[in-house]
Amino acid sequence: MKTPIFTGSGTAVVTPFRGYEIDREKMAQLIDMQYEGGTSALIVCGTTGENATQNLDEHMGLVDFCVKHTAGRMKIVSGVGSNDTRTAITLATAAEASGVDGILMVTPYYNKTSQKGLVEHFTYVADRVKVPMILYNVPGRTSINIALDTYKILSQHPNINGVKEASGDISAFSRTRAICGDNLNVWSGNDDNTVPMMAMGAKGVISVASNIVPEVVSKLCNLCFENDFKAASELYYKYSELFNDLFIEVNPIPVKTAMNLMGLDVGDLRLPLVEMADGTLAKLKSSMQAVGIEIK
Repeated sequence: MKTPIFTGSGTAVVTPFRGYEIDREKMAQLIDMQYEGGTSALIVCGTTGENATQNLDEHMGLVDFCVKHTAGRMKIVSGVGSNDTRTAITLATAAEASGVDGILMVTPYYNKTSQKGLVEHFTYVADRVKVPMILYNVPGRTSINIALDTYKILSQHPNINGVKEASGDISAFSRTRAICGDNLNVWSGNDDNTVPMMAMGAKGVISVASNIVPEVVSKLCNLCFENDFKAASELYYKYSELFNDLFIEVNPIPVKTAMNLMGLDVGDLRLPLVEMADGTLAKLKSSMQAVGIEIK
């Protein structure tokens, strides 16, 4: 059995930009907001944090800042994924030196690889750091899926703690749980899959929605841990449209837009991400207002 890096709600936190700079003062405010909202872990420099647009110095500096400001109040997991294994090693060793609690490593994208290549890619990094690794399976973005047999092999590595499963395939998740058991912790990678996945043993969620409703996502996880799936389902149904509309355009466009609409002032998106279209913006506003979120 592997002890999970965290349980409950982990926020895939946005990165506040001001032009070409990262606004660290605002980042500190977001960290404090997440702690006060009951969040268990922050996932820094992931997809929602626009890590693909950050250079290595920005990325490593932001991770170090978040570790220092959080000061042990929540777990910190750093995104280290790359389609270049050497870059992943660079980010992983820097994150380890900063004192993170875990690293999150997405499957390689664009050049992709075979299932054998996935095993070697993840193992190469996991062998060279002591900080535990969470795999990240998101085939909708990377066009490569971690197969069941590959999960079985990787689950045997002592430093591979689990996976953020964002394929949306509940059946595949259930088979992974059946074959890997407690050798591979699983977190839902989609807010709309949290309740069914936790009912089958997931340890929580790595959430986008918790950027704007941290208390709600934390409560949702806690209800699941209490085996009150009726109440958890009712809470999910209330927020289901909002959870869906946070992906009405490419993440993190909607969530950063929503945060700015709430007056959180998280700054700009970096190209190639752009502002929302009028039609989708109106729908996002409607779903926010439907659950009582004030637009300022």
